[in-house]
Amino acid sequence: MQKALVRRLQAWFVTGNGTRQVIATLLLCLAIGLAGGALVAYLRLMYVAALLLAVAGGLLMLRSTQFTFCALAATICLLPFAAIPGPDIGFTPTVLDLVLVVLLFTWLFQVARKKQKDLRASPLGLPIATFAALVCASFVIGLTYAPATTNLVRHFAELLLNIVLFFLVINNVRSSRAVEQIVSVLILAGLATSLLGIVLYFLPQELTIRLLSALRVFRYPTGSVVLRFIEDNPENPLRATSTSIDPNVLGGLLVVLIGMTVPQFLTRDPLPLFGRLCRWRGFNWLVVPALGVMLACLLLTFSRSALAGLGVAVALLAVLRYRKLLPIILLAGLVILLLPQTQAYVQHFIEGVRGEDLATQMRFGEYKDAFILISRHPWFGVGFAGAPDIDTYIGVSSVYLLMAEETGLVGLGVFFWIVVLSLTRMLRGARRLALQGNPRLDAILWGLLTALAGALFSGMLDHYFFNINFQHAVALFWLCLGLGISITLLPGTM
Repeated sequence: MQKALVRRLQAWFVTGNGTRQVIATLLLCLAIGLAGGALVAYLRLMYVAALLLAVAGGLLMLRSTQFTFCALAATICLLPFAAIPGPDIGFTPTVLDLVLVVLLFTWLFQVARKKQKDLRASPLGLPIATFAALVCASFVIGLTYAPATTNLVRHFAELLLNIVLFFLVINNVRSSRAVEQIVSVLILAGLATSLLGIVLYFLPQELTIRLLSALRVFRYPTGSVVLRFIEDNPENPLRATSTSIDPNVLGGLLVVLIGMTVPQFLTRDPLPLFGRLCRWRGFNWLVVPALGVMLACLLLTFSRSALAGLGVAVALLAVLRYRKLLPIILLAGLVILLLPQTQAYVQHFIEGVRGEDLATQMRFGEYKDAFILISRHPWFGVGFAGAPDIDTYIGVSSVYLLMAEETGLVGLGVFFWIVVLSLTRMLRGARRLALQGNPRLDAILWGLLTALAGALFSGMLDHYFFNINFQHAVALFWLCLGLGISITLLPGTM
């Protein structure tokens, strides 16, 4: 029946006489015009354009796994909290959910059709699978303390999908060109969100509120709450948020992206994104504007944990690989300390170190409460639903304490096992790439190492890289980890 219909349509459009072809073409144009007119009549033109772009993007993702990875990178940076417009179905799936699900099922479809036979686990496969199993066990344990809600189940499923993202990366990103493309998209999207954050910061506040409130179609917050200030006090300096809603979340994102970009400033063979035309005295000066924009946006977030994490990570990069970066770090530190425009930031940082401001004092209280909760439930934690005792709660500004609260010391120990194995393997891979004389991959791998180090160090004072409410940050961490291990699995680096 279907084949007969296809043959009849081919007869009309292809092999039919001129009159039939004209009539068939007119009917097709009329049908498309009626459908487009109905969409425009019932929806705004902007929504119609967005729908067409979404359909085109969806078809491209189904066709190309590499395009899906690039779409994932762009979504993490530009629209991390965007929900899919439409009626409420009990929960609100996000654009990031959709991209991850498409990525998972396209890969499973390739495996089912035996287009991909050599499945990879890597030396990290066992510890990551163990970690995922412990996360599931802690979730089940937590249901004895509080009931599961639709929103909780959705967030937990997102967390598991983000951990599985590691396996999706190492099984699909199998060439240096694929790694280059994804890293390039991450850097470009990071530059775009930084530019947007700076522009919105310096625009009149009323206009910034109107522009950010336009994202209401994606279930973003609206009104004056889109503006964030130090200690939530409008008398204090404004903090940049871009499209990340929270300034600390934006700071954590920029730590990873800046760490990824810094080695491009120093390598002999940068990404095609930056080219070689502006290389002089051993530096790629075309990278400087991108780094300057991202660093300026990071400073405008007033995120002390992010700046401290970036500083430690870049210092390690300078000591372990690029020694000529050390004087640049010292010069940048002096500029931040002495420049009149940065004095508010310096003062805010000093207050945090001394524990004088309200935010730092609240964090100290969170740490104390977290240790109480962990001491009562040390092995497998209390899960993700809620704390079992009325005098405790789940939530603390530290990735490691939060992980210990939710998955226990066992889960935290397995996570440290993953970190040590991954960083060790990536460092060995970087050493082999240096011996082979492959500066481009070497710089990308060192960038991923710096990004992960920045996330791990800033995670001591922030919780976004293992928080079920910040899916994009968790996805970014496992994406970077997967890309780093993918490079070590390339021929010649194993």
